Amino acid sequence: MSLTIDAILEAAELHQASDVFLQEGQIPRLKINEQIMLFGEEPMSLSQMTGLWMTCGANPMSELDRDSGLISQNHVRFRVNVHRTMGQLGAVLRRIKTKVPALESLGVPDWLLTRWAARSFGLILVTGPTGTGKSTTIAALLQWMNENMAKHIVTIEDPVEFIFTTQNSHFTQREVGRDTASFANGLRSAMRQAPDVIFVGEIRDYETALTALQASETGHLVLATLHSERVADTMERFINLFPKDQLSMGMHMLSHQLAGILCQKLVQRTDGQLHLLVEHLENGGAVRDWIHQRESNQIQDYLRRGVDPNSMSFLQAAINAYQAGTITEEVAIEAIGSETEFRRAARGISG
Repeated sequence: MSLTIDAILEAAELHQASDVFLQEGQIPRLKINEQIMLFGEEPMSLSQMTGLWMTCGANPMSELDRDSGLISQNHVRFRVNVHRTMGQLGAVLRRIKTKVPALESLGVPDWLLTRWAARSFGLILVTGPTGTGKSTTIAALLQWMNENMAKHIVTIEDPVEFIFTTQNSHFTQREVGRDTASFANGLRSAMRQAPDVIFVGEIRDYETALTALQASETGHLVLATLHSERVADTMERFINLFPKDQLSMGMHMLSHQLAGILCQKLVQRTDGQLHLLVEHLENGGAVRDWIHQRESNQIQDYLRRGVDPNSMSFLQAAINAYQAGTITEEVAIEAIGSETEFRRAARGISG
């Protein structure tokens, strides 16, 4: 007898799976600690997949794909994408963690993030590939603000992942598609809602990027995520959202409004769990000039030299984790992408 959808989702919560992969005619799969594993022995039936699609508000007869959300019988939230694959019905469900972890438990530089969060205006960017915990870091930082500051915090998310309970701060949480048409629309609207802090789930177009900078410029603290792997990549990705005739303006605004960038990368620990590597940069001084002049190579060299305690490269983070015995040499080299650079830095040779 094949497993029910509810049983699969219950198992995902029990085993702390990040994702569930379901496909008509295929055995369910769970992603646990970045490893995809079979779950059960029976493939998903057409009727099961049809029922899941309809529960998510999608018509399996006429639609090709749709983004949606789902709450299991155990009240666990999932972000869902239903789609067709080779003509068959499929779905990927991402488990949404509803308990906000403490900022100091994540392995991020909490002392630095809380200093950025104490600013009255500016732009904080948290970046990394999908699944590296960007939303979790932002949520933990917002919860820290909730406990330590009296602010009006507006979030624009797709979907809402963590639901905050008002403590010292008041939250207005809005979901793209349900409460607002887009990130850009939600951000523009947020500026008329007397916010102190605005969280934009993702900056993915020119309009959102420009409005985020304008919100920072007019006295708001804006937090946002980007899908970029390194600090230098982040600035290039952000600036490249601007049309060519607006590049100079974009670089000028970013150089003045950016508080800092935190990039995240998850790697395998020696005990089989996951370890968070971070690269971070605080804006100011020469860094501000390099952003304005779009000199990403200067910023990368600055990070590599390790002369600023408020900034750190992935190289140094990987070396620290390797020397502490947290990750293997192979994992460290893969994370950095250069065996030569790793070995030179591990021996204390700079340049």
